[in-house]
Amino acid sequence: MITLTERAATELKDLMSSQNKENAALRVWVAGGGCSGLSYGMALDENEPEADDQVFENDGVKLIIDSLSLGYMEGSSVDYVDDVLGGGFKIENPNATSTCGCGSSFKTEGSGCGSGGCGGGCGCSSGS
Repeated sequence: MITLTERAATELKDLMSSQNKENAALRVWVAGGGCSGLSYGMALDENEPEADDQVFENDGVKLIIDSLSLGYMEGSSVDYVDDVLGGGFKIENPNATSTCGCGSSFKTEGSGCGSGGCGGGCGCSSGS
């Protein structure tokens, strides 16, 4: 299961309203790339879920994730945080064994360069 915090749900509802996409869902996925090997993606999706998608709902917001990505993100939470550079969505992933300094890419047990990672970079110069 993937969850949304109350703050993330509120920000998503505001975003969907401002873009006239009140019926959209948040689609979350994992792709190869980034300085830690895997990277997150998020977008508003107005399409019907695909056959292999899982759909979760939190605070009136639907979240869609494909089955492959769910394997990397099971138990994760999407939050909205404010920092000195502004606000943004952040994924807290209990399966990540390491993340890059900016938090946009990660690695899980068994997901090193041999499993499609180590392609481009996210632009940050520090890993953890």
